[in-house]
Amino acid sequence: MTTLTLPTANGLAEYTVRNAPLEPPSADAPLNRIAYAAAHVVVDPLADVDPWEALVIDWERTLAFREHLWGLGLGVAEAMDTAQRGMGLDWAGAQDLIRRSQSAANSHAGALVAHGAGTDQLAPGPDVTIDAVIRAYEEQVGFVEGLGGRVILMASRALATTARSPDDYARVYDRILGQVRQPVIIHWLGEMFDPALRGYWGVGDHMAAMDVAVDVINSHAGRIDGVKISLLDKDKEVTMRRRLDPAVKMYTGDDFNYPELIAGDAQGFSHALLGIFDAIAPVAAVALARLAAGDRHGYDALFVPTVPLSRHIFRAPTRYYKTGVVFLAYLNGFQQHFHMLGGQQSARSIQHLGELFRLADAARVLRDPDLAAARMREVLAVAGIEG
Repeated sequence: MTTLTLPTANGLAEYTVRNAPLEPPSADAPLNRIAYAAAHVVVDPLADVDPWEALVIDWERTLAFREHLWGLGLGVAEAMDTAQRGMGLDWAGAQDLIRRSQSAANSHAGALVAHGAGTDQLAPGPDVTIDAVIRAYEEQVGFVEGLGGRVILMASRALATTARSPDDYARVYDRILGQVRQPVIIHWLGEMFDPALRGYWGVGDHMAAMDVAVDVINSHAGRIDGVKISLLDKDKEVTMRRRLDPAVKMYTGDDFNYPELIAGDAQGFSHALLGIFDAIAPVAAVALARLAAGDRHGYDALFVPTVPLSRHIFRAPTRYYKTGVVFLAYLNGFQQHFHMLGGQQSARSIQHLGELFRLADAARVLRDPDLAAARMREVLAVAGIEG
Protein backbone atom coordinates (compact mmCIF):
# COMPACT_ATOMS: atom_id res chain seq x y z
CA MET A 1 0.00 0.00 0.00
CA THR A 2 1.24 3.49 -0.87
CA THR A 3 1.48 5.92 2.06
CA LEU A 4 2.37 9.61 2.01
CA THR A 5 2.10 12.68 4.22
CA LEU A 6 -0.66 15.12 3.29
CA PRO A 7 -1.62 18.52 4.71
CA THR A 8 -4.93 18.83 6.55
CA ALA A 9 -6.75 21.60 8.40
CA ASN A 10 -5.12 20.26 11.59
CA GLY A 11 -1.59 19.86 10.28
CA LEU A 12 0.17 17.00 8.52
CA ALA A 13 -1.16 13.45 8.55
CA GLU A 14 -0.21 10.16 6.95
CA TYR A 15 -2.55 8.89 4.24
CA THR A 16 -2.63 5.45 2.65
CA VAL A 17 -4.05 5.05 -0.85
CA ARG A 18 -7.00 2.67 -0.62
CA ASN A 19 -8.61 2.22 -4.02
CA ALA A 20 -7.65 0.64 -7.30
CA PRO A 21 -8.51 2.42 -10.56
CA LEU A 22 -11.37 1.24 -12.74
CA GLU A 23 -10.99 -0.62 -15.98
CA PRO A 24 -12.54 1.79 -18.51
CA PRO A 25 -15.11 0.56 -21.03
CA SER A 26 -14.45 0.53 -24.71
CA ALA A 27 -15.68 3.43 -26.82
CA ASP A 28 -18.18 0.98 -28.31
CA ALA A 29 -20.14 0.68 -25.06
CA PRO A 30 -23.65 1.95 -25.90
CA LEU A 31 -24.77 5.10 -24.09
CA ASN A 32 -28.22 6.64 -23.78
CA ARG A 33 -26.93 10.08 -22.83
CA ILE A 34 -24.78 12.48 -24.86
CA ALA A 35 -21.77 13.33 -22.73
CA TYR A 36 -19.22 16.06 -23.46
CA ALA A 37 -16.15 16.66 -21.34
CA ALA A 38 -15.01 20.27 -21.40
CA ALA A 39 -11.30 19.70 -21.89
CA HIS A 40 -8.26 21.53 -20.50
CA VAL A 41 -5.13 22.53 -22.40
CA VAL A 42 -1.54 21.55 -21.63
CA VAL A 43 1.04 24.33 -21.66
CA ASP A 44 4.67 24.06 -22.69
CA PRO A 45 6.58 24.85 -19.47
CA LEU A 46 9.91 25.13 -21.33
CA ALA A 47 8.79 28.07 -23.45
CA ASP A 48 10.72 31.25 -22.64
CA VAL A 49 7.69 33.47 -22.10
CA ASP A 50 6.13 35.31 -19.19
CA PRO A 51 3.21 32.99 -18.34
CA TRP A 52 1.04 35.93 -17.30
CA GLU A 53 1.53 37.66 -20.64
CA ALA A 54 1.89 34.96 -23.30
CA LEU A 55 0.82 31.40 -23.96
CA VAL A 56 2.56 28.47 -25.55
CA ILE A 57 0.56 25.25 -25.75
CA ASP A 58 1.99 21.74 -25.90
CA TRP A 59 -0.09 20.59 -28.83
CA GLU A 60 1.00 16.96 -28.72
CA ARG A 61 -0.13 16.50 -25.11
CA THR A 62 -3.24 18.64 -25.55
CA LEU A 63 -4.49 16.64 -28.52
CA ALA A 64 -3.49 13.32 -26.96
CA PHE A 65 -5.81 14.10 -24.06
CA ARG A 66 -8.68 14.64 -26.48
CA GLU A 67 -7.91 11.28 -28.08
CA HIS A 68 -8.11 9.79 -24.57
CA LEU A 69 -11.60 11.26 -24.07
CA TRP A 70 -12.80 10.07 -27.47
CA GLY A 71 -11.39 6.63 -26.72
CA LEU A 72 -13.69 6.45 -23.71
CA GLY A 73 -16.71 7.31 -25.84
CA LEU A 74 -17.02 10.87 -24.51
CA GLY A 75 -17.36 13.99 -26.62
CA VAL A 76 -15.08 17.01 -26.30
CA ALA A 77 -16.38 20.51 -25.62
CA GLU A 78 -13.52 22.55 -27.01
CA ALA A 79 -12.16 26.01 -26.21
CA MET A 80 -14.53 26.46 -23.28
CA ASP A 81 -14.06 27.71 -19.73
CA THR A 82 -12.14 24.56 -18.74
CA ALA A 83 -9.55 25.39 -21.42
CA GLN A 84 -9.10 28.71 -19.55
CA ARG A 85 -11.01 30.63 -22.19
CA GLY A 86 -10.92 34.23 -20.99
CA MET A 87 -8.46 33.29 -18.21
CA GLY A 88 -5.31 32.69 -20.22
CA LEU A 89 -6.64 31.47 -23.58
CA ASP A 90 -7.55 34.37 -25.87
CA TRP A 91 -9.43 34.23 -29.16
CA ALA A 92 -6.25 33.86 -31.22
CA GLY A 93 -5.19 30.88 -29.11
CA ALA A 94 -8.72 29.48 -29.21
CA GLN A 95 -8.72 29.58 -33.01
CA ASP A 96 -5.55 27.50 -33.11
CA LEU A 97 -7.01 25.06 -30.59
CA ILE A 98 -10.31 24.74 -32.45
CA ARG A 99 -8.57 24.22 -35.78
CA ARG A 100 -6.29 21.50 -34.44
CA SER A 101 -9.00 19.77 -32.40
CA GLN A 102 -11.45 19.66 -35.32
CA SER A 103 -8.74 18.21 -37.55
CA ALA A 104 -7.99 15.53 -34.94
CA ALA A 105 -11.70 14.72 -34.62
CA ASN A 106 -11.99 14.37 -38.39
CA SER A 107 -9.32 11.66 -38.23
CA HIS A 108 -10.89 9.79 -35.29
CA ALA A 109 -13.85 7.63 -36.26
CA GLY A 110 -16.95 8.59 -34.34
CA ALA A 111 -15.33 11.46 -32.46
CA LEU A 112 -17.79 14.04 -31.12
CA VAL A 113 -16.55 17.60 -30.72
CA ALA A 114 -18.19 21.01 -30.41
CA HIS A 115 -16.44 24.36 -30.05
CA GLY A 116 -17.03 27.46 -28.00
CA ALA A 117 -17.88 30.57 -30.02
CA GLY A 118 -18.22 33.84 -28.14
CA THR A 119 -17.14 37.45 -28.30
CA ASP A 120 -13.86 37.46 -26.39
CA GLN A 121 -11.97 39.19 -29.20
CA LEU A 122 -14.06 42.22 -28.21
CA ALA A 123 -12.91 43.97 -25.04
CA PRO A 124 -15.90 45.14 -22.96
CA GLY A 125 -16.08 48.90 -22.61
CA PRO A 126 -18.34 51.94 -22.80
CA ASP A 127 -17.90 52.26 -26.56
CA VAL A 128 -19.01 48.70 -27.37
CA THR A 129 -22.38 48.52 -29.12
CA ILE A 130 -24.88 45.72 -29.57
CA ASP A 131 -24.00 45.68 -33.27
CA ALA A 132 -20.34 45.15 -32.34
CA VAL A 133 -21.33 42.20 -30.15
CA ILE A 134 -23.29 40.72 -33.05
CA ARG A 135 -20.33 41.12 -35.40
CA ALA A 136 -18.01 39.45 -32.87
CA TYR A 137 -20.35 36.48 -32.52
CA GLU A 138 -20.67 36.26 -36.30
CA GLU A 139 -16.90 36.14 -36.68
CA GLN A 140 -16.44 33.30 -34.21
CA VAL A 141 -19.45 31.26 -35.32
CA GLY A 142 -18.32 31.68 -38.92
CA PHE A 143 -14.83 30.46 -38.04
CA VAL A 144 -16.10 27.30 -36.33
CA GLU A 145 -18.65 26.51 -39.02
CA GLY A 146 -16.08 27.22 -41.73
CA LEU A 147 -14.09 24.29 -40.37
CA GLY A 148 -17.17 22.09 -40.42
CA GLY A 149 -17.44 22.28 -36.64
CA ARG A 150 -20.39 22.34 -34.28
CA VAL A 151 -20.97 25.51 -32.25
CA ILE A 152 -21.44 26.02 -28.54
CA LEU A 153 -22.70 29.60 -28.29
CA MET A 154 -20.91 30.92 -25.21
CA ALA A 155 -22.16 33.64 -22.91
CA SER A 156 -20.67 37.04 -23.74
CA ARG A 157 -19.00 39.36 -21.26
CA ALA A 158 -19.31 42.16 -23.80
CA LEU A 159 -23.05 41.59 -24.11
CA ALA A 160 -23.46 41.48 -20.32
CA THR A 161 -21.75 44.87 -20.11
CA THR A 162 -23.45 46.48 -23.12
CA ALA A 163 -27.05 45.23 -22.91
CA ARG A 164 -29.56 47.53 -21.27
CA SER A 165 -32.56 45.19 -21.25
CA PRO A 166 -33.66 41.64 -22.11
CA ASP A 167 -34.59 42.98 -25.54
CA ASP A 168 -30.91 43.48 -26.32
CA TYR A 169 -30.23 39.80 -25.58
CA ALA A 170 -33.17 38.75 -27.74
CA ARG A 171 -31.87 40.91 -30.57
CA VAL A 172 -28.38 39.39 -30.44
CA TYR A 173 -29.50 35.77 -30.16
CA ASP A 174 -32.21 36.21 -32.81
CA ARG A 175 -29.62 37.52 -35.22
CA ILE A 176 -27.03 34.80 -34.60
CA LEU A 177 -29.46 31.89 -34.42
CA GLY A 178 -31.03 33.04 -37.66
CA GLN A 179 -27.71 32.48 -39.45
CA VAL A 180 -26.30 29.22 -38.05
CA ARG A 181 -25.82 26.32 -40.46
CA GLN A 182 -26.60 23.56 -37.97
CA PRO A 183 -28.16 23.43 -34.50
CA VAL A 184 -26.03 24.90 -31.73
CA ILE A 185 -25.73 24.46 -27.98
CA ILE A 186 -26.42 27.63 -25.98
CA HIS A 187 -24.39 28.01 -22.81
CA TRP A 188 -25.75 29.99 -19.87
CA LEU A 189 -22.72 30.40 -17.58
CA GLY A 190 -23.50 31.73 -14.13
CA GLU A 191 -21.67 34.44 -12.23
CA MET A 192 -20.16 31.87 -9.86
CA PHE A 193 -17.99 30.78 -12.81
CA ASP A 194 -17.45 34.28 -14.20
CA PRO A 195 -18.44 37.34 -12.13
CA ALA A 196 -18.52 39.43 -15.32
CA LEU A 197 -21.66 37.52 -16.37
CA ARG A 198 -23.79 38.60 -13.43
CA GLY A 199 -27.23 39.71 -14.62
CA TYR A 200 -27.06 37.73 -17.86
CA TRP A 201 -30.24 37.83 -19.96
CA GLY A 202 -30.84 41.37 -18.73
CA VAL A 203 -32.14 40.72 -15.21
CA GLY A 204 -30.47 39.96 -11.89
CA ASP A 205 -32.80 37.20 -10.70
CA HIS A 206 -32.11 33.75 -12.14
CA MET A 207 -35.76 32.78 -12.45
CA ALA A 208 -36.64 36.01 -14.27
CA ALA A 209 -33.57 35.51 -16.47
CA MET A 210 -34.82 32.00 -17.21
CA ASP A 211 -38.03 33.48 -18.62
CA VAL A 212 -36.00 35.49 -21.11
CA ALA A 213 -33.74 32.57 -22.01
CA VAL A 214 -36.60 30.11 -22.50
CA ASP A 215 -38.45 32.57 -24.77
CA VAL A 216 -35.35 32.99 -26.93
CA ILE A 217 -34.58 29.27 -27.04
CA ASN A 218 -38.09 28.02 -27.74
CA SER A 219 -38.54 30.65 -30.45
CA HIS A 220 -35.58 29.10 -32.29
CA ALA A 221 -35.99 25.44 -31.30
CA GLY A 222 -35.20 24.20 -34.79
CA ARG A 223 -31.76 25.84 -34.68
CA ILE A 224 -30.81 24.76 -31.16
CA ASP A 225 -29.54 21.30 -30.27
CA GLY A 226 -29.63 22.06 -26.57
CA VAL A 227 -28.81 24.39 -23.73
CA LYS A 228 -26.15 24.01 -21.07
CA ILE A 229 -27.04 25.69 -17.79
CA SER A 230 -24.21 26.29 -15.31
CA LEU A 231 -25.82 27.74 -12.19
CA LEU A 232 -24.90 24.92 -9.73
CA ASP A 233 -28.56 24.68 -8.74
CA LYS A 234 -30.33 21.42 -9.61
CA ASP A 235 -33.83 22.78 -9.01
CA LYS A 236 -33.32 25.62 -11.48
CA GLU A 237 -31.97 23.20 -14.06
CA VAL A 238 -34.94 20.85 -13.68
CA THR A 239 -37.37 23.75 -13.88
CA MET A 240 -35.78 25.01 -17.08
CA ARG A 241 -35.54 21.49 -18.54
CA ARG A 242 -39.29 21.04 -18.17
CA ARG A 243 -39.97 24.37 -19.89
CA LEU A 244 -37.87 23.72 -22.99
CA ASP A 245 -39.36 22.82 -26.34
CA PRO A 246 -39.29 18.99 -26.61
CA ALA A 247 -36.82 19.27 -29.49
CA VAL A 248 -34.26 21.05 -27.32
CA LYS A 249 -31.99 19.00 -25.07
CA MET A 250 -30.81 20.02 -21.62
CA TYR A 251 -27.07 19.54 -21.05
CA THR A 252 -26.26 19.69 -17.38
CA GLY A 253 -23.45 22.04 -16.42
CA ASP A 254 -24.03 21.39 -12.72
CA ASP A 255 -20.75 20.04 -11.36
CA PHE A 256 -22.39 19.65 -7.91
CA ASN A 257 -25.44 17.54 -8.79
CA TYR A 258 -24.76 15.82 -12.12
CA PRO A 259 -25.51 12.18 -11.15
CA GLU A 260 -29.18 12.76 -10.34
CA LEU A 261 -29.67 15.26 -13.17
CA ILE A 262 -28.26 12.87 -15.77
CA ALA A 263 -30.25 9.95 -14.35
CA GLY A 264 -33.36 12.14 -14.49
CA ASP A 265 -36.90 11.54 -13.31
CA ALA A 266 -40.26 10.57 -14.73
CA GLN A 267 -40.46 13.87 -16.62
CA GLY A 268 -37.06 13.85 -18.27
CA PHE A 269 -33.29 13.87 -17.88
CA SER A 270 -30.24 15.93 -18.74
CA HIS A 271 -27.41 15.08 -21.08
CA ALA A 272 -23.96 16.25 -19.94
CA LEU A 273 -21.46 18.96 -20.82
CA LEU A 274 -19.21 19.14 -17.79
CA GLY A 275 -15.77 20.33 -16.78
CA ILE A 276 -15.56 17.64 -14.11
CA PHE A 277 -15.74 14.98 -16.83
CA ASP A 278 -12.21 16.04 -17.83
CA ALA A 279 -11.02 14.96 -14.38
CA ILE A 280 -13.18 11.85 -13.86
CA ALA A 281 -13.49 10.67 -17.47
CA PRO A 282 -12.94 6.91 -16.95
CA VAL A 283 -15.40 6.72 -14.05
CA ALA A 284 -17.91 8.82 -16.00
CA ALA A 285 -17.65 6.52 -19.02
CA VAL A 286 -18.19 3.38 -16.93
CA ALA A 287 -21.07 4.94 -14.96
CA LEU A 288 -22.85 6.11 -18.12
CA ALA A 289 -22.49 2.64 -19.63
CA ARG A 290 -24.09 1.17 -16.49
CA LEU A 291 -26.97 3.62 -16.77
CA ALA A 292 -27.50 2.70 -20.42
CA ALA A 293 -27.56 -0.97 -19.43
CA GLY A 294 -30.33 -0.28 -16.90
CA ASP A 295 -28.05 -0.71 -13.89
CA ARG A 296 -29.00 2.32 -11.79
CA HIS A 297 -27.42 0.85 -8.67
CA GLY A 298 -24.10 0.38 -10.46
CA TYR A 299 -24.37 3.89 -11.92
CA ASP A 300 -24.88 5.44 -8.49
CA ALA A 301 -22.19 3.32 -6.88
CA LEU A 302 -19.64 4.73 -9.33
CA PHE A 303 -20.84 8.30 -9.72
CA VAL A 304 -21.90 9.27 -6.21
CA PRO A 305 -18.32 9.01 -4.75
CA THR A 306 -17.12 11.49 -7.40
CA VAL A 307 -19.44 14.24 -6.15
CA PRO A 308 -17.38 15.22 -3.06
CA LEU A 309 -14.34 15.48 -5.33
CA SER A 310 -16.22 17.64 -7.83
CA ARG A 311 -17.65 19.89 -5.13
CA HIS A 312 -14.15 20.35 -3.75
CA ILE A 313 -12.66 21.18 -7.14
CA PHE A 314 -15.50 23.61 -7.94
CA ARG A 315 -15.80 25.24 -4.53
CA ALA A 316 -15.82 29.05 -4.36
CA PRO A 317 -14.13 30.92 -5.92
CA THR A 318 -15.48 28.53 -8.55
CA ARG A 319 -13.58 30.13 -11.43
CA TYR A 320 -10.38 28.54 -10.08
CA TYR A 321 -11.67 25.01 -10.61
CA LYS A 322 -9.35 24.63 -13.60
CA THR A 323 -6.42 24.30 -11.20
CA GLY A 324 -7.87 21.10 -9.74
CA VAL A 325 -8.67 19.70 -13.18
CA VAL A 326 -5.11 20.22 -14.42
CA PHE A 327 -3.66 18.94 -11.15
CA LEU A 328 -5.48 15.63 -11.65
CA ALA A 329 -4.23 15.45 -15.23
CA TYR A 330 -0.70 15.82 -13.85
CA LEU A 331 -1.23 13.18 -11.14
CA ASN A 332 -2.62 10.79 -13.75
CA GLY A 333 0.28 11.16 -16.17
CA PHE A 334 -1.44 13.07 -18.95
CA GLN A 335 1.20 15.79 -18.67
CA GLN A 336 4.69 15.89 -17.20
CA HIS A 337 4.28 19.04 -15.12
CA PHE A 338 1.83 21.05 -13.05
CA HIS A 339 1.87 24.34 -14.98
CA MET A 340 -1.03 26.29 -16.47
CA LEU A 341 -1.79 29.26 -18.68
CA GLY A 342 -1.42 32.48 -16.73
CA GLY A 343 0.35 30.71 -13.87
CA GLN A 344 -3.05 29.49 -12.62
CA GLN A 345 -1.47 26.47 -10.92
CA SER A 346 -1.01 28.83 -7.97
CA ALA A 347 -4.74 29.55 -7.62
CA ARG A 348 -5.37 26.82 -5.01
CA SER A 349 -3.59 26.12 -1.72
CA ILE A 350 -1.45 23.08 -0.93
CA GLN A 351 -4.07 22.04 1.62
CA HIS A 352 -6.71 22.16 -1.12
CA LEU A 353 -4.53 19.94 -3.32
CA GLY A 354 -3.95 17.50 -0.49
CA GLU A 355 -7.67 17.08 0.09
CA LEU A 356 -8.16 16.73 -3.67
CA PHE A 357 -5.75 13.78 -3.66
CA ARG A 358 -7.70 12.03 -0.89
CA LEU A 359 -11.03 12.59 -2.62
CA ALA A 360 -9.63 11.46 -5.99
CA ASP A 361 -8.56 8.22 -4.38
CA ALA A 362 -12.01 7.73 -2.84
CA ALA A 363 -13.59 8.35 -6.26
CA ARG A 364 -11.24 5.85 -7.96
CA VAL A 365 -9.93 8.36 -10.49
CA LEU A 366 -6.20 7.84 -9.83
CA ARG A 367 -5.35 5.59 -12.76
CA ASP A 368 -1.85 4.73 -11.41
CA PRO A 369 -1.84 5.28 -7.63
CA ASP A 370 1.94 4.85 -7.32
CA LEU A 371 2.60 7.46 -10.00
CA ALA A 372 0.01 9.80 -8.48
CA ALA A 373 1.59 9.48 -5.05
CA ALA A 374 5.07 10.13 -6.42
CA ARG A 375 3.87 13.27 -8.19
CA MET A 376 1.94 14.41 -5.13
CA ARG A 377 5.18 14.15 -3.14
CA GLU A 378 6.95 16.35 -5.70
CA VAL A 379 4.32 19.07 -5.31
CA LEU A 380 4.39 18.75 -1.51
CA ALA A 381 8.19 19.09 -1.51
CA VAL A 382 7.92 22.48 -3.22
CA ALA A 383 5.70 23.53 -0.29
CA GLY A 384 8.30 22.26 2.21
CA ILE A 385 6.46 19.03 3.07
CA GLU A 386 8.53 15.86 3.01
CA GLY A 387 7.22 12.32 2.97
